[in-house]
Amino acid sequence: MIEIRPIQQHQIKQAKQIVTTVCLEVWPDILTEEELKRYDSMSDIEHMRLHYFDNGGVFLVLVDNEQVVGTGAIRKLDNEICELKRMWFLKEYRRQGWGWKMAQKLLDFAKQAGHRKVRLDLVNEEHQPQALKLYKRLGFYTIERYNDSSCNIFMEKLL
Repeated sequence: MIEIRPIQQHQIKQAKQIVTTVCLEVWPDILTEEELKRYDSMSDIEHMRLHYFDNGGVFLVLVDNEQVVGTGAIRKLDNEICELKRMWFLKEYRRQGWGWKMAQKLLDFAKQAGHRKVRLDLVNEEHQPQALKLYKRLGFYTIERYNDSSCNIFMEKLL
């Protein structure tokens, strides 16, 4: 059975592996696993309780027979704005509606938490065209840079 639910402590290693696997797939000629670890320590996932749950956010996983196959999170930026983070799915779970379902759950959470806007960032359109297409379908629009990440696309959605 495939379902979306809050991450459990014992699933942290699997969640980090999903991010690693998909990043290396998206940037195969640009990024090695060692470079990814230098660029993104994934400390937010390692300390997900503190970073997400205890800070007014949530971290969800897509689970297929108890195996994590996708991730997604909401991180509080301030009382009115939150950030959609860590939306990654293994290749065989893409284009099946799971990204849409995960995003809807995360956006519902954000709205219920009292946020008025949700933001996100993407590295670029060339390497993440499907993600960009999904976010546009969800009603996100391009905004000016709001953080110091190495991303080039910044988006926002009113809740």
